[in-house]
Formats: sequence, C-alpha cells, structure tokens
Amino acid sequence: MTARGAIGFVLGSFAGIACGVAAGMLLAPRSGAESRAMAADAMNDAWDSAVDAYERGSRVVTDKVGSVRPSVDATSDELRAKVDLARERMDQLRDSLSETVANTSAQVQEAVSTVTEKVTEAAAEMDDSAEAEGVHVEVVEETEEA
Repeated sequence: MTARGAIGFVLGSFAGIACGVAAGMLLAPRSGAESRAMAADAMNDAWDSAVDAYERGSRVVTDKVGSVRPSVDATSDELRAKVDLARERMDQLRDSLSETVANTSAQVQEAVSTVTEKVTEAAAEMDDSAEAEGVHVEVVEETEEA
C-alpha cells in the first residue's frame, strides 16, 4: 500500500465514523439520558437476578446438607459403637487368652513336677536294685526374658 492509499483509508475511516455518529444521533428513538437510564435498569435487573439465583442456590445447598447431616451423624455414631464393641471384644479375648496361657503353663509345670518326681522315685528304686543308665531329667526354670 502506498502513502496515498494509506491516507485515503484513514480519511475514509474517519468519514465513516462521523457518518455513523450523526446517523445514531438523528435516528435514535430516545435521548441519551433515557438510554443510560434504560441501560442502568437492565444492569440492576441483571444484578438482582444474579443475587436471587445465588441465594436460591445457597438455600438448596444448605437444605441438602441439612438433610444429609442426620444420616451422616447416625452412621458415624453407629460406626463408633461398632468400634467400641470390637475393642471390648478384643480386650475380652486378650484377657481370656492370658488366663488360658497362665492355666496351661501351670498345668505343664505341674505335669513336669509330677514326671520329675516319678522319674526320681523310679531312679531311686532302680538304684537300690540296679544301676540306672541313660535316664537324665533336667528341669528348666522360666526366666523373665522368656
């Protein structure tokens, strides 16, 4: 594009803008103040509509959360009760197991003592009649480490 063509384009653009402004002023159905008031009313209506939609949405969410909350609370309470019951059962099982282990340990210790006494008596009787060979009884005492 030449300088002459660029100048013609710029002048033509300004002429078009001027014609558009003049046509808008002459053909406008309302005055500027009325048009601005209508635009302001439209913006206020849009703002009010947006605020109403927000409040409705907020109310719907609050209602939904409110309706779900009792169910969630009931489920939480139920789960807490089940966990507490499971803990109680675990404690009972632990106590029962401890008692069983203690009883069994006492029975084993008693059986070992009885066997030791009988072997000692048998060894003493055999010692009187003949020398006993190959019988060795060793009692191992429990230590705190075991």
